[in-house]
Amino acid sequence: MNLPNKITVSRIVLSIIILIMLCIPWHSLNVNFPLYSSIFGKTLDTPISLKYIIAGVLFMIASLTDRIDGHLARKLNMVTDLGKMLDAIADKILVNGVLIILAYDRLIPVVIPVIIITRDIITDTCKMVSGNKGKVVAASWMGKIKTVFMMTGVTLTLFGNLPFELIHFNFAELCIIIATILSVISGCQYYFNTRKLLDTK
Repeated sequence: MNLPNKITVSRIVLSIIILIMLCIPWHSLNVNFPLYSSIFGKTLDTPISLKYIIAGVLFMIASLTDRIDGHLARKLNMVTDLGKMLDAIADKILVNGVLIILAYDRLIPVVIPVIIITRDIITDTCKMVSGNKGKVVAASWMGKIKTVFMMTGVTLTLFGNLPFELIHFNFAELCIIIATILSVISGCQYYFNTRKLLDTK
């Protein structure tokens, strides 16, 4: 296994750790994470749990590895089918898993993960069909911008929307909503770019 793939595997492991940390009912284990209700002398509308802060730091690290493994794979000419598969798995576990938990915790609208996961199923099916026919459709620039907004929005949500919470502006949710809209648009683009392949035998 080459270096980029090892980094991708580390992202999968880190993603699983994040999900386990957010899913465990710590209160049932008599573990209570500190709550921070103020910062820089200003009272927050919603206290931030240390659990989410730790998860936010881990999420940032995992997001950075997503950039590093792809860059190294291209730079060192180590792009492999295994790497592409692991990268897709890592992305789905990290982003979709965290979105589901955030929706369950009522930190984001539940419709967000529903739309994102539905879009992923459709685009992945299109990729599979086009790949079986020897055609590869490159990711659109809109899809890449969507990823930036989504990673930013999720990170800010885990950090309690700081520092924007201090001015009572929910920038975290705005980023996630923009990412969701771009996700739908880029998904439609992908479908229309592959629809001819889907129609052929």
